Amino acid sequence: MSFDKIALGQYVPAESPVHALDPRLKILMTITVMAAIFATSGLTGFLLWGAALVAFTKLSKIPFRVVLASAKPVIILVVFTSLLHLFITPGAPIVRAGPLSISQEGAAAAVKMSLRLLYLVMFASLLTLTTTPAKISDGLESLLSPFKRVGLPAHEISMMITIALRFIPTLFEETGRIIKAQKSRGAEFETGSLIKRAKAYIPVLIPLFVIIFKRADSLASAMEARGYHGGAGRTRMYPLKYNGGDAAAAALFIVIVAAVLAADRMAGL
Repeated sequence: MSFDKIALGQYVPAESPVHALDPRLKILMTITVMAAIFATSGLTGFLLWGAALVAFTKLSKIPFRVVLASAKPVIILVVFTSLLHLFITPGAPIVRAGPLSISQEGAAAAVKMSLRLLYLVMFASLLTLTTTPAKISDGLESLLSPFKRVGLPAHEISMMITIALRFIPTLFEETGRIIKAQKSRGAEFETGSLIKRAKAYIPVLIPLFVIIFKRADSLASAMEARGYHGGAGRTRMYPLKYNGGDAAAAALFIVIVAAVLAADRMAGL
């Protein structure tokens, strides 16, 4: 497999301790890390989360450049959010340019929010890179099953999320093909002003939406032809089961999260 062609949401098969973990545990770990990242407020904590990301990637036997590449789709959002915090956050100004000013508090908030967004995407990508869509679906359905008593359609929700994750790589591939086709017809995507480049993507969106709807219709027809009628009466060939390795990984994970948050709090005192 060529790692340079891996898109966000794509599964990478490997024999690693991370791949072998129960999907329910990995989903809970991802949610916990996301919450802990938002609870982090100091540079020490963010550096430790970066070290943890590198360590988890090493354990998963996935090249770190693949995880870094998963953050490319949100770079524009990161830059936009950083600029908002940079110029809107009040505080002691360190740079002035007419009516705009950059405060020390704004610079700190921009850096923190950028790191939060990047870490969120990269930790979430570890889940999809090390877990097949089928296992993610089974894990989500198992975690949501207690809420069936209050009418929550656990199977349908997990199926929708899994299909969305599965088609993210396909969406990027189709977008790339359309852009290449437009370039061959003389379209310019990398020259001119920002507004001109944004307008150049309009001809890309129309065929992309057409392709998305066609694929959705084909998928629905295929599922109906195979007798899919929801989760009622559905059985699994390989039922999910926790084992000793999952328990050890959960304990180690809790220690790591607690240690990072404790170090972040101590550094902030």
